[in-house]
Amino acid sequence: MEIIEYSVEELIDPTGILTGRRFEFMLYILFDEEDELYEEQGTGLRVLYAVDGDQEKIASYHFFERATDKILDFELEDEEEAFIAHFCKKHIEK
Repeated sequence: MEIIEYSVEELIDPTGILTGRRFEFMLYILFDEEDELYEEQGTGLRVLYAVDGDQEKIASYHFFERATDKILDFELEDEEEAFIAHFCKKHIEK
């Protein structure tokens, strides 16, 4: 799994109900052709990353086909989730 492109946007909670800050990452990922997540048009991963004080974590995520935005029903493996969490932590605006 290799992140080849990404965007990040801070989400603002107009209600003030949520504590901390939330960021939406759109990650575009390159997989080997043998991987079941491989899509010829590309695969994306939408990640909601939460920062609340000194706690940072992936709040939710889902894979999608880049060409159609169709959601793919797959989960990250533990080491992949750690990799994505580290990537998000490095790329948020402090």
